[in-house]
Amino acid sequence: MARERWDKRQAFIMAAIGSAIGLGNVIRFPYQLAQNGGASFLIPYVVALITTGIPLLALEIYLGIRFQKGPTEAFGKVRKNTNFIGWFAVLAGAAMITFYYTVLMGWSVNYMAKSVQGLFSGVLPWSENSRRFFFDEILKFKETPFSFGTLNIGSVIGNLVVWGAVFLILLRGVKVVGKIVNWTVGIPWIIIIVLIIRGITLEGSGAGLEYYLHFDYHQILEPRVWLAAYGQVFFSLSLGFGVIIAYASYMPKDSDINANAWVISFANCATSFFAGFAIFSTLGYMAAVQGVSVADVAGDPGIGLAFVAYPSAIASLPGGIVTQALFAITFFFMIFMLGVDTAFSLVETIVTGLKDTFGGKRVKITATVCVVGFLFGFIYCFQNGLIWLDIVDHWMSWGLMGVGLMEAVLIGWFYNTKKVIVDIDSTSGIKFGTFWIICIKYVTPIILILTFIVNFVNEFNKPYEGYNTAALLIGGWGLLITLFFIALLLQKRGDLKNPGKLLGYAIAIAGFVFSANYYYAHNNALGTVFLIVAIAIGVVTGKYVKSKEIEEVMS
Repeated sequence: MARERWDKRQAFIMAAIGSAIGLGNVIRFPYQLAQNGGASFLIPYVVALITTGIPLLALEIYLGIRFQKGPTEAFGKVRKNTNFIGWFAVLAGAAMITFYYTVLMGWSVNYMAKSVQGLFSGVLPWSENSRRFFFDEILKFKETPFSFGTLNIGSVIGNLVVWGAVFLILLRGVKVVGKIVNWTVGIPWIIIIVLIIRGITLEGSGAGLEYYLHFDYHQILEPRVWLAAYGQVFFSLSLGFGVIIAYASYMPKDSDINANAWVISFANCATSFFAGFAIFSTLGYMAAVQGVSVADVAGDPGIGLAFVAYPSAIASLPGGIVTQALFAITFFFMIFMLGVDTAFSLVETIVTGLKDTFGGKRVKITATVCVVGFLFGFIYCFQNGLIWLDIVDHWMSWGLMGVGLMEAVLIGWFYNTKKVIVDIDSTSGIKFGTFWIICIKYVTPIILILTFIVNFVNEFNKPYEGYNTAALLIGGWGLLITLFFIALLLQKRGDLKNPGKLLGYAIAIAGFVFSANYYYAHNNALGTVFLIVAIAIGVVTGKYVKSKEIEEVMS
């Protein structure tokens, strides 16, 4: 059966841009820029984009186009027994992130409904205290990881709406997706322009933009700022998710790789940059109204900016309830559109991976993935769901960096990079040449390894957000390592029938979790010894313990 194809190159570019441009572009990048030197942050950011972002993006486009397979099969074409990298990308990147991302998008549906309600009642329901409204009314938040409380029906309904939209978009394949993305990418751009125009006309907007764009050249000398820039580039381009490989696999083999990589990258980055004007001009107005600094109203990076700080600013806009409600509906519709773009790209990655490996009809696979994803999302719809969402999100970012590192090392050190760059450059008038080889072989691995080391040290010096250690071990380290070993099993599916192998995997996973627990409790190198011993026992068990011996012990 012939592989599906995009109708035209523009459809692929818009779909890839839509995947990359998500909630992080609207709230994470502007906050990163403001907190890391303002306009000076653009210097390390552009360097990171050119030395890691674009080369790695070009590599993922190349893998999809060259082998005409999604991530679960493309890596195995490069070198035998490496498909686990693609499976890990699908599990830790596409699947786990989609399962909570749709719930988060569902909150924007709840806010749109509340905005319409406010239009008729005469006041936005969060106008008195946006933080209390978000945590008490939208989330019904309970700050205990192991006390789930009641199921939040509003979150369930919002999640269902998002999954329904994703299913309908993906039902007929990439040709329909190619048409949909013109709207799901184009409309948010229009809304951002509208919000910018309105924002810069408000009193105090200048102070907000000054806070956003101030130039602090001292920050350029800080290593953490450079690591933040590389991290922002990596995550904002959807690298490591397997999305770009899946999308590119539906392109003809003679497609231009380099030009696509540059267009996607700069469209994504420009959106991130200009979204900051819409956010901080309005926050500047809010600060002026309250008589405080912009930093006081900006709140925390992440969901606090989107669901607390900015809604609070909207509620204080001049023009009365009609203006406020319309701007609230517009803003949260933009959030919804940005999120749906990213969500259906992640689900398409899962569907492509399953189709390429196991075969089957698109409709059945898509329906199954959507139902499973909706059900998995229930854990984030309980009163303590935000805690688990935060923990899983934090650790899956480790997984994405791991995928990026593995694919860079695989191509840079175990494949013919000269052949790859000849293939890549042959399709485009824009040439990377030796520069691409240096970036893939040296720059990207070094940066990612340094990031791993810094994050690892910080993690055990100060457990993430001060959460309960058991919660971090279950939803963080335990989940991440389990997904990695599941990826290995999906590559070697024969091991699923071998109890010795399964026992070996279980011992290794337990060793990882025990070692992490030891690090949290004692913060010394003995945890590494425990880890090495556990892996060694797991390998020996998997290799030498036979199924019959296990059956005899069990009996």
